[in-house]
Amino acid sequence: MELEGYHVTSVADGVEAISALRRQSHDLVILDVMMPGVDGLGVCRVARADGLRLPILMLTAQVELGARVAGLDAGADDYLAKPFELEELFARLRALLRRAPVESSAASEQLVIGDLRIDPASRRAWWDRSELELSKTEFDLLELLGRNVGIVLTHATIYDRIWGYDFGPDSKNLAVYISYLRRKLDLAGAPQLIRTVRGVGYRLGETGDR
Repeated sequence: MELEGYHVTSVADGVEAISALRRQSHDLVILDVMMPGVDGLGVCRVARADGLRLPILMLTAQVELGARVAGLDAGADDYLAKPFELEELFARLRALLRRAPVESSAASEQLVIGDLRIDPASRRAWWDRSELELSKTEFDLLELLGRNVGIVLTHATIYDRIWGYDFGPDSKNLAVYISYLRRKLDLAGAPQLIRTVRGVGYRLGETGDR
């Protein structure tokens, strides 16, 4: 990686990884799932709990769908199974860095769509005066829809932006998280804001939008 021009901080285990993440800033993190001390999933969860929004790439020898989902649900942005070609690793790193959030005043501005308010900086959202209790993935999904209000986002686009991986047309992952999000909005008293465009994807509309 250094030959490719990256400045690298390497650690021996998960405990050192957490310490390094808290001690200095980084642009991107690569985690091995089976690290000693604290495994990669644990490090990823701690990083997200600490509010770190930098891209995280998970490496693992486990290729089952359940293992990929566990890594993504822990907060990882991408998942690469061993063995892998270095060219693919570097391509994924470049893609993650392109999608990395930009720290600016614009990025920290709240999104307001009618009575829906989304605060990307604190990762909190409200309908009217009721705060929505959202998981990491649910918030990311709501923020993505909120930044593209009125625009139909395809399944492939959402998978790429939220999970960094397209699980394919037969996957129900996205539909499940959309249903979770709709349920929480409904419990807060919101009307049907998330619209399904059959065979295409989803869009977020404002109150009264058809």
